[in-house]
Amino acid sequence: MKRAMLMLAGLVLATSVAAGSAGAQGMLSGLDMTSERMTEAELTREEVAGILRRATDDAPADLSRKSLNGLDLSGLDFSNARLTAAYLNGTNFSGARLEGAKLDQSWGMKANFVGADLSGASLFQAQLMDADFTGADLSGARLAADLSRATLVDADLSRADLSADMRNQSMGLMRGVLNSADLSGADLSEANLSRAAAEFADFSGASLEGADLTRLEAAGAQFGGATVEGANFADADLRSAKLDGMVGKPKNL
Repeated sequence: MKRAMLMLAGLVLATSVAAGSAGAQGMLSGLDMTSERMTEAELTREEVAGILRRATDDAPADLSRKSLNGLDLSGLDFSNARLTAAYLNGTNFSGARLEGAKLDQSWGMKANFVGADLSGASLFQAQLMDADFTGADLSGARLAADLSRATLVDADLSRADLSADMRNQSMGLMRGVLNSADLSGADLSEANLSRAAAEFADFSGASLEGADLTRLEAAGAQFGGATVEGANFADADLRSAKLDGMVGKPKNL
């Protein structure tokens, strides 16, 4: 167990160094990424499952600020649960239900959300660098989160909101960050990526039908084979982006 925690600490530290202060939207500054808070768990899977079982519609499960790093929470039902500012680094949520869950300001670096249902979830200012969302449902989710290097292959981000929050800029521009993320085959139809960052992201084969890409920062991104019918590229930064093979007629491109 001790060795596993030390390995996770190393992964988290490496991620923080690679992300940089801009990628983590200022939240990594001054933090000890090898601390127990960031690498260990204060509850077991059984204890978390018990909290979820006792939840009701009027009193959803509240795991805010809990350290759940590295736990196997796969398949559990976190619908409408509160995970605000929770520590989820390396946690396994594969196949879990997180519809409508609140994960604002949470830490989920290298977390596993493969096949999870996060439809309508709120992930505002969450740190999800290197997380795996392969095949996950993020439809309608609020994703002003750092998803740098995340895997979102075949994920459903239809109607998801990754746009910048222009009202809250005291801590910097809060927006979706997809730098170097893999979104190949993902569904981003009707998604809002206005002012989002997606430099060197891979959108190959993705659906961007009707998406708002206004002022999207996508230098070096790959759009080959993406469906862009009705997508709005107004003032998008597409320097060195690969646009060959796009399908459909976009706006302002």
